[in-house]
Amino acid sequence: MITRRDLLKYTIKGVAGLAVPAAAFKILNPNSVFANKDNKSEVRWVFLVDTYKCVGCGMCVKACKNENEIPYDENVTRTWVERYVVTKDGKVFADTPKGARDGFTTSKIELGRGEYHDIKKEDIDKAFFVPKLCNQCENPPCVQVCPVGATYQVSDGVVLVDRKTCIGCGYCIMACPYGVRFFHPKYHTAEKCNFCYHRITKGMKTACVEACPFGARQIGNIKDPNDPVTKIIRTERVGILKEEFGTKPQVYYIGLDKEVR
Repeated sequence: MITRRDLLKYTIKGVAGLAVPAAAFKILNPNSVFANKDNKSEVRWVFLVDTYKCVGCGMCVKACKNENEIPYDENVTRTWVERYVVTKDGKVFADTPKGARDGFTTSKIELGRGEYHDIKKEDIDKAFFVPKLCNQCENPPCVQVCPVGATYQVSDGVVLVDRKTCIGCGYCIMACPYGVRFFHPKYHTAEKCNFCYHRITKGMKTACVEACPFGARQIGNIKDPNDPVTKIIRTERVGILKEEFGTKPQVYYIGLDKEVR
């Protein structure tokens, strides 16, 4: 069976032009980032991503598109995987062709507009994959800016979008510091990951968690001390994206490198 090391060896070499600001990386203070304990709900859904286990195969992206009616061939997706390459001179490059729906089938990094870049193997310091999705923030800016209440947060912390109410103004897309929102090509309304809410509320796993062959993705209830995900978050070294924004994201990462944006 192909290993993460083998996959990186043959497919990783290089760059990307993801138009996103650089992210700060800090070791978490549990008291400052864990979900609001004052909420009366007995459930607060959180997500855990182990970057050491991700091989960039794209199975999660395929499963998400099929499960949530996101057009398969459109260049939009609720979850995606980014490939990062750090060169020995300190340069950081990243790409996510088609959201990594088909994995990373070439060693060349996609720059966009049909352009690619190649980096010599001997110039690479390290390379890795990082899955991304909606962070289901404790303080979601998308909810705050929606003028019609189409984006709202339920008691268990998940932020949802009501397609029937959404007017497509795009405020929520602009407000999200993580770039996880987009317009649905068919419905022309705001779209994003909702932790497969229709599944988890029935005791099922999310489509991406179920599809991942390497166990890189997990979902759990941070209010349950016996939940395996909760135990990992509270006892191991985990990180979050862009802590400086104060949104208190509820997607936690194992092995989050400082170069991740």
